[in-house]
Amino acid sequence: MSFGPPLTPMVKKLIIFTSAVFVLTYIPATYFRFDPFDYLEWFGLSPDLVLHKFYVWQLVTYLFLHGGWFHIIFNLFALWMFGSDLESLWGGKKFLVYYFVTGVGAGILDVVLNDLFRPTIPTATIGCSGAVFGLLLAYGMLFPERVIYLYMIVPVKAKWFVVIIGTIEFVSSFGTGSDISHFAHLGGMLFGFLFLRGGSLPYRWQVQYNGWRRAQTRKKFEVYMRDQEKKDKHGRWVN
Repeated sequence: MSFGPPLTPMVKKLIIFTSAVFVLTYIPATYFRFDPFDYLEWFGLSPDLVLHKFYVWQLVTYLFLHGGWFHIIFNLFALWMFGSDLESLWGGKKFLVYYFVTGVGAGILDVVLNDLFRPTIPTATIGCSGAVFGLLLAYGMLFPERVIYLYMIVPVKAKWFVVIIGTIEFVSSFGTGSDISHFAHLGGMLFGFLFLRGGSLPYRWQVQYNGWRRAQTRKKFEVYMRDQEKKDKHGRWVN
């Protein structure tokens, strides 16, 4: 028996890179009061800067910044627990694409909704939680019957765990005063769902269109055969 899945190569690289960024930013600024530039302003996710000054790189860079030890430990722990099985299933390349699709997607939704509903509240979202919630959604969809131990004690099937967490985030997004970006969490889950299910939509639409075309062709053939039955042997219409 083992605790958790084996650490896969791409997950390991993301953990190392994110940890290195944390060491180079948060620790010097917090413990040594050494902050040569405001890294949160430049690399944190600010709706105002993204929309009005086109700091679009923030949609990626915010994923690697964290605001404390609990923040980064929780995110990297979840990245390992859920991401390793997904990478083992998909391979490193697809896993990395999914990670950034959900992370950037979470940032986009966070920017748009904060600008719409909280334009007067200055925000700087940081952390890979949006991507982690995307990983959680994928885990629940691909391994629905696996058991997750909530608080290391309560067993919950992955599919129901995703439903519970998604519901909590949705309800929490209506609140104010929290320093947690629930919009980003929901964005990660939304873009994860679109990534996993959206690719099959064009195929489904094509199947439905082909079915409709076959039905139309069949109707035309039936009309033609009925018309032929109304003609005599000389090809004249019979009334």
